Amino acid sequence: MKVEKFVEIIGSDFYTGVPDSQLKALCNFLMDKYGIDPKHHIIAANEGNCTALAAGYYLATGKVPVVYMQNSGEGNIINPVASLLNDKVYAIPVVFIIGWRGEPGIHDEPQHIYQGEVTLKLLEDMDIESFIIGYDTTDDEVNQAMKKFRGILEAGKDVAFVIRKGALTDSPKVEYKNNNTMIREEIIQHIVAASGEDPIVSTTGKTSRELFETRVSNGQSHKYDFLTVGSMGHSSSIALGVAINKTEQRIWCVDGDGAVLMHMGSMAVVGSIKPSNLIHIVINNGTHETVGGMPTVARSIDLAVIAKACGYPNAVTVDNFESLDSELEIAKGRNELSLIEVKCSIGARENLGRPTTTALENKQNFIEYLRTLK
Repeated sequence: MKVEKFVEIIGSDFYTGVPDSQLKALCNFLMDKYGIDPKHHIIAANEGNCTALAAGYYLATGKVPVVYMQNSGEGNIINPVASLLNDKVYAIPVVFIIGWRGEPGIHDEPQHIYQGEVTLKLLEDMDIESFIIGYDTTDDEVNQAMKKFRGILEAGKDVAFVIRKGALTDSPKVEYKNNNTMIREEIIQHIVAASGEDPIVSTTGKTSRELFETRVSNGQSHKYDFLTVGSMGHSSSIALGVAINKTEQRIWCVDGDGAVLMHMGSMAVVGSIKPSNLIHIVINNGTHETVGGMPTVARSIDLAVIAKACGYPNAVTVDNFESLDSELEIAKGRNELSLIEVKCSIGARENLGRPTTTALENKQNFIEYLRTLK
């Protein structure tokens, strides 16, 4: 169905969410209509954050808000749904719009398979009634579902529209850009050159895909890399877990701005422990690029200052390759926890591939390599 009609049927004037490629038509519609407007549309740090924002909107206005997300975000909303929204607690009504990645019978990447299997069950377990929208779902069917939902919402319960691949159409064209000049894939190539045979933990999305292809282009083994293909926001914690158990081995974490924002508390934990063998690199293009390019707030904050406030003894920002190469070498030589924020352009090769090894193969190769290190 046309995304504009879908929004009209829901009838809300406040949306908050974390972008998803399955919901790109909706995300582009909201950016085209509102941009980032605190009164109408906020892209939040994570899905639990969105849910709490929606609750505040309802408390202030008495109107029903909408939260949009990929189904991977269901885990992040379980606590606020169960202990804040639920009708046994505050009875706060919210409409969720959920992109159904990994739907059974539809080919998808490994990190989405199990999540896709349990998407509807998790909603049922959270007492959220759902309606599935597919490519052939009619406007009238969605209208009827929303009429039913309004009665549920009036009772202080929550509802969800689950969106199949290609279900929302007629997306407006929105251009996402910044003024940075460094290309992420080239940044990764410089990091790989500097890291040598050190283990790397890379974040979800195009970063891990480009790291994989960099190894292919270099004729190198993939054993050095743990590709965090899912679990957005947790790469630095994975890297920390490795670093504190391989204290004589330098460990690299290649992160993204959207991922850092999603679970920024992990920076405080890393900074409190200060592993001297960890180098944390955040490639910041100010967008959720992998799922469409919608902006993050990282374009307007100073991650290096935040890192220092969290206890990182060393944190810098670079915006050119000469500075990047210099800071990579300095970080390698200082034997202290370091963060390097790299300002990055938006965009990737159209023919960018995906890892040809399975997640289990990646894990096993990485484990076997770590076992050879002190």
